[in-house]
Amino acid sequence: MTEAKIEVQARKVPDTIPLLPVRDVVIYPFMILPLFVGREKSVRAVDESLSRDRLILLVAQRDAEKEDPGADEIHSVGTVAMIMRMLKMPDGRVKVLVQGLSRAKVIGVERREPYFEARIAEVPETDLVTSTVEVEALIRSVKELVSKGVALGKQISSDVVVIINNLDHSGRLADLVASHLDLKMEQAQEVLELFDPTQRLKRVSELLSKELEVLEVQHRIQSQAREEMDKTHREYYLREQLKAIQKELGETDDRSQELRELEQKIQKAKMPTAVESEAKTQLGRLSRMHPDAAEASVIRTYLDWLIELPWSRPTKDKLSIKQASKVLNEDHYDLEKVKERILEYLAVRKLKKKMKGPILCFVGPPGVGKTSLGRSIARAMGRKFARISLGGVRDEAEIRGHRRTYIGALPGRIIQGIKQTGSNNPVFMIDEVDKVGTDFRGDPSSALLEVLDPEQNYSFSDHYLGVPFDLSNVMFICTANLADPIISALRDRLEIIDISGYTEEEKLYIAKRYLVPRQYREHGIDEKRLLFTDEAILKMINEYTREAGLRSLEREIATICRKVARLVAEGQKGQTKVTAAALQRFLGAPKFLTDPEQEADEIGVATGLAWTQTGGDIIYIECSILRGKGSLSLTGHLGEVMKESAQAALSYARSRAADLGIKDEFFTKHDIHIHVPAGAIPKDGPSAGITMAVALLSALTKVPVRRDVAMTGEVTLRGKVLPIGGIKEKALAARRMGIHTVVVPARNDKDVKELPANVKRGMEFVFVDHMDQVLDIALTKRTRAKRRFGVALSAKRGTTPSTGLGTGPLRPGSGRASTGHRAYSPKHPHPVVHTQGTS
Repeated sequence: MTEAKIEVQARKVPDTIPLLPVRDVVIYPFMILPLFVGREKSVRAVDESLSRDRLILLVAQRDAEKEDPGADEIHSVGTVAMIMRMLKMPDGRVKVLVQGLSRAKVIGVERREPYFEARIAEVPETDLVTSTVEVEALIRSVKELVSKGVALGKQISSDVVVIINNLDHSGRLADLVASHLDLKMEQAQEVLELFDPTQRLKRVSELLSKELEVLEVQHRIQSQAREEMDKTHREYYLREQLKAIQKELGETDDRSQELRELEQKIQKAKMPTAVESEAKTQLGRLSRMHPDAAEASVIRTYLDWLIELPWSRPTKDKLSIKQASKVLNEDHYDLEKVKERILEYLAVRKLKKKMKGPILCFVGPPGVGKTSLGRSIARAMGRKFARISLGGVRDEAEIRGHRRTYIGALPGRIIQGIKQTGSNNPVFMIDEVDKVGTDFRGDPSSALLEVLDPEQNYSFSDHYLGVPFDLSNVMFICTANLADPIISALRDRLEIIDISGYTEEEKLYIAKRYLVPRQYREHGIDEKRLLFTDEAILKMINEYTREAGLRSLEREIATICRKVARLVAEGQKGQTKVTAAALQRFLGAPKFLTDPEQEADEIGVATGLAWTQTGGDIIYIECSILRGKGSLSLTGHLGEVMKESAQAALSYARSRAADLGIKDEFFTKHDIHIHVPAGAIPKDGPSAGITMAVALLSALTKVPVRRDVAMTGEVTLRGKVLPIGGIKEKALAARRMGIHTVVVPARNDKDVKELPANVKRGMEFVFVDHMDQVLDIALTKRTRAKRRFGVALSAKRGTTPSTGLGTGPLRPGSGRASTGHRAYSPKHPHPVVHTQGTS
């Protein structure tokens, strides 16, 4: 111990001593530290101490923020210290170096101005060197804790550590350790006020243990941060090395720029959270791959698809009902049911912002405007339009996409269409859903179930993308020529809207308003160069086309436009007027002429009505009776259903042989041949049943069939007439052939009522439910018919024979009078009874 220290220890502490309040530190005995004194009272206390014996009492303030503390705002225990050095600073402050001597209690404050002077009582330090086992254990424990703290990074100088390890005085060891701990003012003051050295050392041991726990956590955090930092530095170093190597090899840094651009595009695409996470994962894989790796191009293409899809880019719907109606009427004539359905959808969409899109399916023959109607719907709603055709598609991947494991894999055509439109709520038209095939590559129709089901398509998963895409905002529209080939599960999800063919008047109007102006534009001519008369267009409709739609008619118009365009290009001036008489000069001879059998009533020839994929058509069923062995021959490429109808008609005729005046052996000695012309065309369906029966009975009774009557319906062995479909198409076919009387099953009354007024205009629909009624209207020379089977039938059924041409009996529920037939007349909104005159 130096002489200065001996002098300090030997100096006697007076009873009154200048008091210096300290803001933010607690000074312990034998502790040396500098203090900056700036307050006027504190400076005067220092001066007073220097003028006396250089002793001063250092006491901590209770509130460090207090600028001028009172006597009651400082602690009652402090440390007597000696001012070893003093230095005045240029700013007026004083810097002093002090050393603590001993603890002291403040008994009272003798002076408050111009400095504090307090009466104190010195607390002598017990000279406690290791005396008991408990004290020895405490001292060792504190020393070990200090060593651990230094190992964990506690900032204690090596000299102090040496002193601590060599110190055996418990009180002084506690003060020295406490002075090097980062204690709060309250904790430090608590240690100062513990006068018992053993208690003080215990308290310091507790505080030191808590400090070690904090140091351990801090060390663990620093170690983790250091590991992450080392990893980051390592990756940075490796990347910099890679850049240097690429630079030496002549490779540019375009790849890094490309990766940064991809990352920015992913952020701007506003993908759903799951999709964005997948995109970032794939981008990370791409960044770790060599640019020439085979999989790198696959991932790059995949990311391009994810970025370019319109995850959150809808178009705003135009919800004006009047404007939408105007657009639909501008683009299409008639089709009132379809237009009404679209306007209903817009009305609901206007009232309810979030709704499940309807799945409409337009079913009808080719050329009636199904696909073009989809474009009109998109224009009316202000949406983008996408279209795909599934005719002949057999691969399920066309809908769901290919998995990325395949070479040349791409998303399905649904996702491709969405991408092309650039919006997530387009009008999406799927054409030819009835012509989808099935083979070992899957069933595309079944794949469409998820696409078209509003309960599932909100999370449609394409095999290529591997993440869900929301299709619930898309308005899907399907088209088909036939509803029957569509699988039942898919048909159940569709709202079927039938679009039938057009009448002559409708075709004339559509041609003048749409077809002719469009062909003018496509051929670079106008009305000043070419003019079509109404008669010419009607003649084209009747003699050059025979279809439900308008494609053939438009092709004929285009043919005339091409010929006139050539004349104009060759220098012809003026206008070319196309009349009915001049039509043959442009289009050649008519393609459809009246057949000879249509010009007169024939025995064994009946006119039937058939439904085809291209609309309605008429068929002539011929029957001949030949000598033979009782066989039935059927020709004309008939299907199984038509063959069964012929068998049913023959069985019905044989069951009525007695009424017809035909002997039983007649059917065993004669062959019956039923033929349907155009034998190269397959024919099938039940609706030719009554036509075959009429042709057969006409041949058996030698009574001609009226050429101006067409018929359709299924027949049973008892002569019942069953309902069929395709009434509008068949009615249009009859109109095209100039036939205005149509015999239909009575149960098809509701279908006739739904026909447009222009279709029913000039037509007479006769409703029947039994073959007697069919024969009543279809056969001519009724007197002969009465002799053959009319009176016999009436007598057999127990009814009074009619004196007129009506030969059938009155039957309950038949709706037919004995002298007439039940028919539909355009002049009467409901079926009426028309009577016939006597022969």
